[in-house]
Amino acid sequence: MKNTKNTKNMIEAEGLTKNYGEVVAVDHIDIEVASGEIFGFLGPNGAGKTTTVRMLTGIIRPTRGRVRIAGFDLRRDPIKAKEVMGVVPELSNAYNGLSAWRNLQLMAELYGVPAKDAKARAEGLLVRFGLHDRKDHKTRTFSKGMKQRLVIAMSLMSDPEILFLDEPTSGLDVLSARMIKEVLRELNNEGKTIFLTTHYMEEANQLCNRVAIINHGKIAAVDSPEKLKARMGGLGRVEVSFDTPVDSSDLRRLSGVTDVRASGDKTYLYTDEPGRTIQHLVDCCRSGGMEIVTLNTLTPTLEDVFIKLTGDGEVSVGDANALEGAANNDS
Repeated sequence: MKNTKNTKNMIEAEGLTKNYGEVVAVDHIDIEVASGEIFGFLGPNGAGKTTTVRMLTGIIRPTRGRVRIAGFDLRRDPIKAKEVMGVVPELSNAYNGLSAWRNLQLMAELYGVPAKDAKARAEGLLVRFGLHDRKDHKTRTFSKGMKQRLVIAMSLMSDPEILFLDEPTSGLDVLSARMIKEVLRELNNEGKTIFLTTHYMEEANQLCNRVAIINHGKIAAVDSPEKLKARMGGLGRVEVSFDTPVDSSDLRRLSGVTDVRASGDKTYLYTDEPGRTIQHLVDCCRSGGMEIVTLNTLTPTLEDVFIKLTGDGEVSVGDANALEGAANNDS
């Protein structure tokens, strides 16, 4: 059992700030993650996600603010805080010249895991991540998905209570991504607290108890995915396809419609009043001699919420690269 303090929050950040010269990468944010929670951290490129994770895990020091992990002050008790966390950074890899088994044993040695426990734990993790039949193979022969599964397994060798994952399924094939998500659910059911950053809105929607959306270094919203979707007005959608092309300007004039977007052969009408919008849509089609091929009403998605909160405020590629370079140098 880890030496954790009695606290309902496993991760706490107060006024967390990181400056790179005149650029404010993270701007006085507060975060609380409860014990046993899967907490999603979302934001556009360059918004401060990775910088925040690096501060929460002690890789870089904040300019201002305080971080507590399992009740331990990260600056005053860094060893105790880091003993209870496993970290899978955005850019991580196993040692290519070592086998999967040896990579796991190396992590056990670094964390002081007794040899007997290390062997049993490694066996279990290799089975859990579908790598047992390749345990003696050099990791340079592994696919990207296999390497990522191994890296997550490595982070679990110390049996951490908190798991930080930065984009764990990015660029992976469907099967590897699904396996990782299933394992994360299992780990959470076993009581582990998970802090997850991801660009995949559906992944966050499926996995997370709560999510925070960061934009320009500030927290734009924190809540459960369903509550975020419920409180975002104007995001109900009517999905419709027509037998002939339709001028979107005609659709924008329909009662209750706040936005119109086309995607493939479908048109999405965003509205606070889907019932009334459908009535006016049918009337419009009758008067214009158009035929509706398909018609569906859709509830808001987490992606809709994300787009509404971040809008066109995505940090430019140049600024994002500059921030990433500064963070890498700082680490």
